[in-house]
Amino acid sequence: MVPPSTTSARPPKSDRGWAALATPLAPTRTTLLDADPAAADPVTAKREEIRRYFHQTCEIYDRLFSLIRNDAAYYERHEPLRHPLIFYFAHPAVFYLNKLTAGRLLPGRLDAKLEAMMAVGVDEMSWDDLNTAHYDWPSVAAVRGYRARMRESVDRFISEMPLELPIRWNSPAWLILMGIEHERIHLETSSVIMRQMPLADLHREADLSPDDRRLWHTCTTSGPAPANAWLPVAATRVRLGKPDTDRTYGWDNEYGTEAIDLPAFRASRQLISNAEFLEFVADGGYRDPTWWTEEGRGWLDYTRAEHPKFWVAVDGGYRQRNLLDEIPLPLNWPVEVNCLEAQAYCAWLAATTGENVLLPTEAHWKALRDTVPGDQPSWTVAPGNINLEHFASSCPVDAFPQGDFFDIVGNVWQWTRTPIMPFHGFEVHPLYDDFSVPTFDGRHNLIKGGSWISTGNEALANARYAFRRHFFQHAGFRTIVEERGSEAVTAGSRLYETDQLVTQYLEFHYFDAAAVAADPPFGVPNFPKACVEATMPHVPASRRTRCLDIGCSVGRSTLEFARHFDHVDGVDFSARFIQSGVRLQDGGEVHYEIPTEGELTITRAISLDRIGLADVGSRVLFTQGDACNLKAIYTDYDLIFAGNLIDRVYDPRLFLDGITPRIRPDGLLVITSPYTWLEEYTEKAKWLGGKRTAGEPLSTFDGLSEALAGCFTLVHRQDIPFVIRETARKHQHSLAEMTIWRRTSGDSARLA
Repeated sequence: MVPPSTTSARPPKSDRGWAALATPLAPTRTTLLDADPAAADPVTAKREEIRRYFHQTCEIYDRLFSLIRNDAAYYERHEPLRHPLIFYFAHPAVFYLNKLTAGRLLPGRLDAKLEAMMAVGVDEMSWDDLNTAHYDWPSVAAVRGYRARMRESVDRFISEMPLELPIRWNSPAWLILMGIEHERIHLETSSVIMRQMPLADLHREADLSPDDRRLWHTCTTSGPAPANAWLPVAATRVRLGKPDTDRTYGWDNEYGTEAIDLPAFRASRQLISNAEFLEFVADGGYRDPTWWTEEGRGWLDYTRAEHPKFWVAVDGGYRQRNLLDEIPLPLNWPVEVNCLEAQAYCAWLAATTGENVLLPTEAHWKALRDTVPGDQPSWTVAPGNINLEHFASSCPVDAFPQGDFFDIVGNVWQWTRTPIMPFHGFEVHPLYDDFSVPTFDGRHNLIKGGSWISTGNEALANARYAFRRHFFQHAGFRTIVEERGSEAVTAGSRLYETDQLVTQYLEFHYFDAAAVAADPPFGVPNFPKACVEATMPHVPASRRTRCLDIGCSVGRSTLEFARHFDHVDGVDFSARFIQSGVRLQDGGEVHYEIPTEGELTITRAISLDRIGLADVGSRVLFTQGDACNLKAIYTDYDLIFAGNLIDRVYDPRLFLDGITPRIRPDGLLVITSPYTWLEEYTEKAKWLGGKRTAGEPLSTFDGLSEALAGCFTLVHRQDIPFVIRETARKHQHSLAEMTIWRRTSGDSARLA
């Protein structure tokens, strides 16, 4: 039920002891994790610093929402892909309590119903997946009261919590910083929603108190747009990722390492201005599908957009909507668009100029950022329009020079063409496991550099935030020009796998880190590795040149065989499986999540480094192929391994007939299988066993023996157990029979 409309006034100033800590008017610096060497009592000083940072964060958030004139406006859905603002007024407050409770650091809740309702935001819907659920929203007064009680509770917790320096992510203080930085994210995202509210629902700047006018002051400078040129940037090696020893708080996706060698490129001196983008609009850019990606065309068809979201069409021209006002379109301010619009502009400009115009990658932006000295905690004055130090709006694109460029940092966020993926060494924080992982889907592109209202972690050089490409933030873009053919160099190699079957096989094949290997699930060792270890004693040292792993799945057995053979072909029918093996072979890291119970999951990270296979990749070739219809190039093997494949091919005899001549005389065929025949894979008439023939039972081993008679002799036979994990408490335990067959040198099989 939506409460009735009432006038929304600023709450009275608190007389609590922490009130003096709450002023946000001086720029707030991100709290450092380590001790102040000048402090007489470093722990007490850090505790008070955290208290101040916490209350300043709450106060500035309250001040943003006090710009709303009436309570009814809190319940309107101004952005259809997000909740009404009443949710965002409450959500950051309940976040503190929910995380502290989940961490078993608080004995009880303040308001269990409110903390459940306001726990999870709807910030990532697709434009054609609108959430129209009905919510029994609380009153504005109730949320305001909750926020005050939350401040009392968290303030008390900060004052009493154990504190060791430096702060690390298993510290109670880390959760407080997590809540603070989370609220600062929503300070920005809420301001984006407020830019879509009717101005009548917001106080005008002139009506604000002197303190608030200084805080929410719109830039008043505008004029013609300056010329924008592409400036050369020399080739460089860029290092991405936040070190574990960094002195500031970071989100999990920021940690890890990646080094990228960037070829020389050119970058636009300024962000793309309204005037530059107006040329695209005037040239029919929104009406010409030529410039748009398939995703962009879908968004255009749905929204019928004709110009950027914060432009207002008036009398044949445009005005720009800011937070608290609407002004004639400032031609020399940066255009604010989503990623799809930015991509379309680049395609149009490339056709117009003949240059290879693209959005930058994350690495390109970092190459530029490395030329800007310092970072937010050490700034005397912010070098750009960021951290709410200058304006509560964007400003001219040439107002803040930073070396040869403008606005590398600040003004508006800058879209990149890089979908967010984890770095090498990524780990999920256990108390916020759904912050980054849901965005590792290839549909969320990174924004870099921060905007005028980016504070706290958002203003740091290592900040990594990503949104779906159709989403709006205070975000624009700059363009770069690359030499054609060099684009793939900067694409990165991270893969986050979400396909449920693939993730199950990744776990089955690869997760045997040292701790697990020492005490494997139910005492069962890694199956692909165990198969290779059982096979190799039967392979003479002189017969270890070429190996085929047919039905290789995600590739662990292929890579294990490469320890012993000069060359191994890994072939599987599924491109999804092959992709994981290729990424690992190339030195990449694959991240995936597996269920624990219900909807809960944990994240794994695997790489060949972690399992001691980093040096075998050059001897492996992964390709896609049909086991029953292989190309002629797959031949002349010392060993062919068919792991748990024979009961999953559509025609087992056709497979055996075709595979036989591909093995050298005296070479080996190794077959493993639990013999779980299913008609969804193999029609019953083609089963090799597990059925009755002429009324008599036929085992698969007997069927195999009959099918291979005349061409092979049995060398070895044993059972190898395996465990497939479904959830933390549910596993499939199976026995595969391994049979090793030697091809007789005198058979007459020929490759068809």
